[in-house]
Amino acid sequence: MEFRMLGPLEAWHGDAPVPLGDQQQRFILVVLLLHVNKPVSPERITEIVWPEQPERRSLVRGYINKLRKAVDGTGAAIERTATGYVLRADEDDIDTVRFDRLREDAAQALRDKDEPRAIELLREAVALWRGRFLEDIDIDRVGGAEVILPDESYHDALGDLAELELVSGDHRSARDRMRKAVRATPEHQKYAELLMRALMAGGDRVGAIRVFEAASTALAEQGFEPGTVLRNLAERARRGEPGSSLPSRPGGFTGRTAELETIEAAAAGPGERRAVWISGAPGIGKTGLAVEAAHRLRHRFPDGQLLVRLNGFTPGVAPMTVSDALTHLLTELGVPAEQIPDTVGRKATVYQSQLYGTKTLVVLDSAASPEQIRPLLPEARDCFALVTSQKMGEPDIGEHVRLAPMAPDDASTLFRRLTGSARVRGRAADVAGLVKRCGYMPVSITVAAALLRKHDRWSLDHLLGRLDDSGAWRDNAAVHTSRQLLDDRQREVFRLFGHLPGPAVDLVAAAALTGNDIADTRKLLYDLHEVCLLEEVAPDRYQMLDSIKEFAALEPPPAEALPRLFDFYLVTLANAVKVAYPFDRAALPSVPQESPYGLEFDDQARALAWITAERDNLMAAIRRSGTDHAWRLAALIWRHFNTANRFEDWIDAAGSVRPDDDYGLAHVEIRLSAAHDRCGRHEEALALAERALPRWTRLGDVAGEAGALCAIAVSAMQLGDHDKAVANYEAALGKYAECGDLRGQGHALSMLGYLNEQHGRYETALRQQEVAVTFLRESGHLQGLAHALNNVGANRQHLGMLDEAIPDHLEAHEIAVELGDLCVAAYALTNIADAHRLAGRIPEALHHHDLAAKAAAGLADAELQARLCRDRAATERDRGDLPAALLLYRSLLDVATGTGNRTHRSHGEIGIARTLHALGRHAEAVPHWDTAESVFRELDQPEADQVRAERAGLTCPCGQR
Repeated sequence: MEFRMLGPLEAWHGDAPVPLGDQQQRFILVVLLLHVNKPVSPERITEIVWPEQPERRSLVRGYINKLRKAVDGTGAAIERTATGYVLRADEDDIDTVRFDRLREDAAQALRDKDEPRAIELLREAVALWRGRFLEDIDIDRVGGAEVILPDESYHDALGDLAELELVSGDHRSARDRMRKAVRATPEHQKYAELLMRALMAGGDRVGAIRVFEAASTALAEQGFEPGTVLRNLAERARRGEPGSSLPSRPGGFTGRTAELETIEAAAAGPGERRAVWISGAPGIGKTGLAVEAAHRLRHRFPDGQLLVRLNGFTPGVAPMTVSDALTHLLTELGVPAEQIPDTVGRKATVYQSQLYGTKTLVVLDSAASPEQIRPLLPEARDCFALVTSQKMGEPDIGEHVRLAPMAPDDASTLFRRLTGSARVRGRAADVAGLVKRCGYMPVSITVAAALLRKHDRWSLDHLLGRLDDSGAWRDNAAVHTSRQLLDDRQREVFRLFGHLPGPAVDLVAAAALTGNDIADTRKLLYDLHEVCLLEEVAPDRYQMLDSIKEFAALEPPPAEALPRLFDFYLVTLANAVKVAYPFDRAALPSVPQESPYGLEFDDQARALAWITAERDNLMAAIRRSGTDHAWRLAALIWRHFNTANRFEDWIDAAGSVRPDDDYGLAHVEIRLSAAHDRCGRHEEALALAERALPRWTRLGDVAGEAGALCAIAVSAMQLGDHDKAVANYEAALGKYAECGDLRGQGHALSMLGYLNEQHGRYETALRQQEVAVTFLRESGHLQGLAHALNNVGANRQHLGMLDEAIPDHLEAHEIAVELGDLCVAAYALTNIADAHRLAGRIPEALHHHDLAAKAAAGLADAELQARLCRDRAATERDRGDLPAALLLYRSLLDVATGTGNRTHRSHGEIGIARTLHALGRHAEAVPHWDTAESVFRELDQPEADQVRAERAGLTCPCGQR
């Protein structure tokens, strides 16, 4: 007999339902089922079914007799024992018990690594549910709070099943299953997450976003916001799923069975930080093993498989910095460049938050040290990392696999698979000797096999003879032999690749390096690729394995080769920057070098794409090339880093470049000044700008002088010296007018307007900003135009023109979004919030504050963070949440203290003082009143007199000075 409680109460004997009587009788049956094979006394049954009606005990016997008749002959029975009535039944005939057993069996199947069996068992378990547990029974009449409801177990089983279906690649089953679940419980975040993942696996990103929006609405109705996992999934749905950056699987991969089992076990096992560190000698196959394992594990990590080459042991190439590695990984995860923060700490935070709630595999190839990869290891519990290195790992990082040379049989099998030739059939002993001659090293075996494939007239004996002729190159016999068989031109390309300053080059850069034309270069690269001395990592883009590169670099390159490559990079970068950032042309350094290989760009997208693709090579060239190339490359690529708010990364590469003349120093110092200013180091920025100014004057470069004057003014303003700032902006305005630079005039006027705004001269400020808008529109400098529009709106707000101000901010926001400049977009949104606050529309203000915070998330801009704190604090204060306002004002003060910005400090101090006063904490407020008044006085701002007058009207301790 089968008893069903996962839904309405039912009993079945074979294919026939068993009548269970009236509701009272059904209550008693449920009590017996919940205590199956255990006696329950008549008194206890009465207490459960008829609480506070003990006289009904006499009814129990009658109902038991009726139930006995109902189950008679079905295999179940109700017996009377000394302590009560007991329902005797096979526990597997009760759906709740069977459900629990199936879940336990599924868990064991997973422990046994039998995922198909686990899926089968969970599907059977989930199918038992026909509705809510005992949905037609009043739970209070069968035990009430003492009844353990299995509904949560059902939710867990349903989620576990969908997870396994996704991992196994059956996203359609998971999709259909979770659609029904989401319709029933739209606020269930885990269900929404699984459905979104299933939809995205099937390519339905729009459907995934709709699920997110529906879940957000359902959660909002209950006073909750979507969790981090849901938000991350929504972002990936909007941007597109991160694809796999894994290279193709190594051809003919052979052996390493035990190592692969270790990796797969670690990937399937528990642990907060799951990683495997693969170490071994150069050429032993670390990367090949990691890539093969990563491909085998793709089904376990459907949210992305990322690979970053860290160049820890690449000859002639500096190991990748942690900052650059995080940038690479964030880019692979689909984070827009402008949303990638500038500092390592903030990048790491964004990186880990992107991984949270995902199943992502990260391959960290050629790590220089454990310290290099620690910030790159995923912290999310469902992510996994594979690390390769010549060095040993640390015990806390994860499982360690130390590669030895291949087993002789595996090495022979690899050689036979790679040759696929009749020339090795029946030659087992000779093949064994050959792979032994290669040291059982996969790279050497691969090169030897490529030689035999290419030279189809060679016998195996001839190849063995060539290897034996390697003499002093015995440890690299296959590579040496392959190199010896190259012609002079091929050998020259091989040698030059050993001295590449970057990780990989495209076809045109390779032509520049070798001095050949494109067609000849393509053939030469193909020849080297054919014998496995080069790898094609993307169409027409090549790299050399570290172990081969080390061999290739033994001979020095021709003196003219690397300068020829650096000329190509410099000329092409200059052409790309002019198209990518046309408003910046007047500030670019001249490029006296020429290159017949230099590329031209006819649209902005292509220019930006080239800069992004070659960024690592360009930064390597800055570090490797001579001073004249280095400073020009650094100055030209500056705008790329500026636009992406990656100032620390640029300083790290270019900060040590020191040209030997005024022209180069002026260009480097003015950009270093801007970078330090944006990082909040205003005193260093001021010193650099003041050193650059006389250089521009000696050069007679009026535009350069104007730029230096503006840089001095910016830092002086940040440090609170407004008189100095005004003087330098006015001087810059004259210089820009002298050379007819409308963009420069617009910038200087806008900044003068900003300073007048700070001193309460709003009408003057508004006029200056409106003229600046005209200049910037005419010059086509959209980023500057957006800033000026924000400033126009801010002054309209000060003058009480609140509704007139909002369209200015909206236009600024529209331009910023079009440009992808989240910093300017955040400024526009916080300005809109301020206008709504001043108009008394607090909900609208809070909404725009939230949008501004979202736009600014991850941006390393101290000025913006200060503004966001200040504006949100004012709104919290106006809506009466004084503790929240106090916290924000303290955050503003922290930012101001870190950057030395006295204007922000003054606003932080007065905000804290007023909020503490409103909270009745007068003694704490007094020093903040004093400091605020003092700083306003030092800045010569009208707020000093306003604060004095405000305090004079207070009768509490705040008014005592």
